[in-house]
Amino acid sequence: MRLILALLSAVAVANAHFTLQYIWNNGVDQGKNNFIRVTPNNNPVTDVTSKDITCNVNGLSGSNVQTLSIGAGSTITFEWHQHDQRTGEDPISGGHKGPVQVYIAKAPSSAASFDGQGSVWTKIYSSGLLNPSSQQWATDIVNSGQGKHSVTIPSSLPAGDYLLRAEIIALHVAQSYPGAQFYIGCAQVHITSGGSARPPTIAIPGAYSPSDPGITVNIYNNLQSYTAPGGAVWSG
Repeated sequence: MRLILALLSAVAVANAHFTLQYIWNNGVDQGKNNFIRVTPNNNPVTDVTSKDITCNVNGLSGSNVQTLSIGAGSTITFEWHQHDQRTGEDPISGGHKGPVQVYIAKAPSSAASFDGQGSVWTKIYSSGLLNPSSQQWATDIVNSGQGKHSVTIPSSLPAGDYLLRAEIIALHVAQSYPGAQFYIGCAQVHITSGGSARPPTIAIPGAYSPSDPGITVNIYNNLQSYTAPGGAVWSG
């Protein structure tokens, strides 16, 4: 019965894809697709070895994207939707269960010219399986919050241009690889009045493996714990 429910769920949500469409700076909406490297469609990335896993399809350059100036310690909110609308449907399909993560990478020069390759990414937020008894996931919170989740930018980060990488991993068909669906959005920001921290970094692609237990996993088999890919969160 559990397998049948999983298959039905997978069929029902197969086309319920979504994209990052808005960011908010300290509670202020910055407008649709502003400061975001916009992907050409709402399809997920499934190959963790592809450069598309960095900032989604066509996301290695932001030459036509403006860079948002934010203060160190700011709260940035990401907002996701299935289509070009904020109302009339769930922001993301309820069947897309999985973790929500945020990474940041300092650009060597401008954010617009930064491709995000190499060991440059620091994880600053991760939320996964919140309640094993009810099987509540971080994605459920995003969905109930009108598609939004927030992160505080560590105030110890040095001033300069950065890429902010938000990621939602849908695990409804992740029993085998490639099955996990990576929904990724990158925003360009300039941090002012920062500190002097040198946080740990990983490479994306590079840090994710098809065999990671957070990537190839059966979430319909009474899952009691979940380890997200990409290592630990740096608190700053």
